[in-house]
Amino acid sequence: MQNMKTKSSHSKTVVMLGCFDTKNEDFTYLHSCLLAQGVEVISINTGVLGTTDNFQVDFEAEEVAAAARAELSKLRQAGDRGQAIKKMGEGASKIIAKLISKGKVDGVIAMGGGGGTYMALAAMQVIPIGIPKFCLSTLATKDLSRQIGDKDITLMPSIVDVAGLNSISRILISQAAGAICGMMKSVVNHQHQTSGSIAISIFGNTTPCVDRCSEILKNKGFDVLTFHAVGVGGKTMESLILDGCFDAVLDITTTELADDLCDGICSAGPERLTAASKMGIPQVVAPGCLDMVNYGAMDSVPDRYKSRLLYSWAPDVTLMRTNAEENGILGKTLAQKLNESTGEVAILLPLKGISQVSVEGGVFYDPDVDQVLFDAIKENVNPSIVIKELDTNINDSVFAESLVETLLKMIKK
Repeated sequence: MQNMKTKSSHSKTVVMLGCFDTKNEDFTYLHSCLLAQGVEVISINTGVLGTTDNFQVDFEAEEVAAAARAELSKLRQAGDRGQAIKKMGEGASKIIAKLISKGKVDGVIAMGGGGGTYMALAAMQVIPIGIPKFCLSTLATKDLSRQIGDKDITLMPSIVDVAGLNSISRILISQAAGAICGMMKSVVNHQHQTSGSIAISIFGNTTPCVDRCSEILKNKGFDVLTFHAVGVGGKTMESLILDGCFDAVLDITTTELADDLCDGICSAGPERLTAASKMGIPQVVAPGCLDMVNYGAMDSVPDRYKSRLLYSWAPDVTLMRTNAEENGILGKTLAQKLNESTGEVAILLPLKGISQVSVEGGVFYDPDVDQVLFDAIKENVNPSIVIKELDTNINDSVFAESLVETLLKMIKK
């Protein structure tokens, strides 16, 4: 690693990440555009074939590979492009993580084609929310949700390939440099102090409940952040909890557990409902929308579920009613996850329906199946966890008010 410039007390520092071998001309131009914006640049080369002498490279490919416990020479000899991309992305993430821990990163910018984009997005996974992450990519218009995950990454279509300068790429690279620098220089106006920060999970079928909870909490001075429980929403909430962004969690909509069990489109993965327990912060949990699994259009429902009770929530959303067997599993799963908590936990059970469509007369109304869920929770939860049963639907105001009252008592302790 070459000696990096000493950062002035007023300058911002951007990490420039990419393949300086095959994209030499492009990154040379990007580097000059960044310097013209008055920022410091730390450059990381993820190209396994070579480097550049057109600008200072702070972390060469050998060091990037070593950070991922790999040898660059062996990556070259193997000729396995996929493995090389994986290792260089991993190595870059390790280096960026160290730079962040030392307070040296105000933003990260990358650009590339398929391989370059993969490495960039992999490296950006270690960057906390709020630090700008920008990628000029040939793949920006494709579905990169899996690669982006729960990170606040900004993608910009490169229009033309990142393969040498031309009249279009010069414009877009210059604008990309301006964008990341503008993002880094932006100032957040914190107008008032809050009583604390609360994370809440929401779904269309629990919106009245969440709206009432949010209203009460905001009136008491809390900063309320709601997360749509559609998979990425749950993952994002869990990630931010681990980042220490919240003082407490009101997990009203745990429906993603059902999608994880039945291969629905809204699964948040096996780590859902674990972060608050690991962090030891107060959490009040309800089994919101565990009566349903989400699929796409009706014809997308897996064959094994075609004969089940299905409901078209929207033309592109089909809900499947969970059965007794599944509710037994879900109740046990929810309880076991919460048993791991190092902080205070309470579970509130709405005995007259766990969603908007499971009220009496609703399409998913089935109190016997709901009872299987409630019994499984009670049978498997630790005695130290408080369970409250309310003779209401989840969207009744009295249920929302009880959720907030329970959470506030925990916070005051």
